[in-house]
Amino acid sequence: MAPDDFLGATPGPGPQRGIGVIAPFDLALDRELWRWAPEAVSLYLTRTAFVPVPVSVEQANLVSDESAVHAATRDLLVPEPEVVAYACTSGSFVDGAGGQRRLVEVMREAGAPAAVTTSGALVEALEVLGVSSLAIATPYVVSITDRLCSFLGEHGVEVASSVGLGLHGQIWKTCYADVVEIVRKADRPEAEAMFISCTNLPTYDLIGPLEQELGKPVLTANQVTIWAALREMGLSAVGAEQRLMQAVDAPAA
Repeated sequence: MAPDDFLGATPGPGPQRGIGVIAPFDLALDRELWRWAPEAVSLYLTRTAFVPVPVSVEQANLVSDESAVHAATRDLLVPEPEVVAYACTSGSFVDGAGGQRRLVEVMREAGAPAAVTTSGALVEALEVLGVSSLAIATPYVVSITDRLCSFLGEHGVEVASSVGLGLHGQIWKTCYADVVEIVRKADRPEAEAMFISCTNLPTYDLIGPLEQELGKPVLTANQVTIWAALREMGLSAVGAEQRLMQAVDAPAA
């Protein structure tokens, strides 16, 4: 076969199904998000505009501004994602359950075929696992962690304990050892599961080992976000050793 014939017969990339991801401006863990995605799924990421404030309730409110989320959704629609995910935990719980639902509505109004948020995905995962008591580990200052506890309370989830690192920025630089430390401090026997909050906190390699150590499901912000988006598509996330994946025999769609 002539070289030009060989090249002409070379198959191109396989068809891809897409997830649009709206991330806060300071997200530095794009690669981690991809680790839950099957080979045939692409992530199309965009970021909210930079705001010159530290990680705080104020920042969470700014990155979840409805007009910003609407515009970011519109920016993602050209490659035709099947679902749009708002990948910010604090931005999706800061205004409570109503605020979370409104973010989904805003993304749908902007043209998203389906929409999920990190905090909404957490609630969905807790329902799938049958969890009503949760321990939470966060990188946040107390005021943000308190908003998360209130959000969970609105959904009938009891927070058995919470531990935060009190960080005001550069959360993505947190090492695995520090994540493990706050998880161990937060865990309580009465907690049916552990949640590690913040999409800027690295967790992928820790989930399986921590579940074995704690003897309970460990959920993380990036994990539940991509899991819920894939679930909307009728697909399963990559992470066979993680209990959330084992709990879903058949995706929702």
